[in-house]
Amino acid sequence: MSQLDRQKWDRRYSEGAYAGRRHPSALLAQWVTDFPVGKALDVACGAGRNALFLAGRGYRVDALDISAEALSRGEKEAQARGVQVNWVQHDLDEALQLEGGYQLALLIRYVDLQLLQQLGSLLAPGGILVCEEHLESNQDVIGPANPAFRVSSGDLKKAADGLEILHLEEGLVTEPDGRIASLARLVARRSAAHSK
Repeated sequence: MSQLDRQKWDRRYSEGAYAGRRHPSALLAQWVTDFPVGKALDVACGAGRNALFLAGRGYRVDALDISAEALSRGEKEAQARGVQVNWVQHDLDEALQLEGGYQLALLIRYVDLQLLQQLGSLLAPGGILVCEEHLESNQDVIGPANPAFRVSSGDLKKAADGLEILHLEEGLVTEPDGRIASLARLVARRSAAHSK
């Protein structure tokens, strides 16, 4: 991303963007009790609603985002909740420099299918990948108007090639605030037979 993108996101977060979005992803909350607890990665974490949720459940979380303002908001909330999160400012147009071995990796509402494929390789054997994206739709739904920020039907399944798909759904979903979203949702597991 350009410096302009970084500034845009910092400005949005400083103006209170997503301040009311404190709940974790419904998909994550629904499945988390089935996941192995350990090291987790939250990519494009924003102000950290999912990272904070996982830290509160005992995960050691690395949370990455381009916006220093979003990460600062997340850090303040982590202090208020008494949890630890490793907040990392990172431009996702640059390669991830991570060791891997994650029990859980999240990509929530940030569209980059190549990055999604890479996250599968950062999982420990038996590790879980959770992805939720806005799906193309001709319905009146929330989310980005630009189709570049939505996935097409089947995209998540293709990006998870080589992983065991535990859950895959595409369609309309009622958000916690009552608004309707068109979403593609994936939960997939790396085979326990994979070596590092």
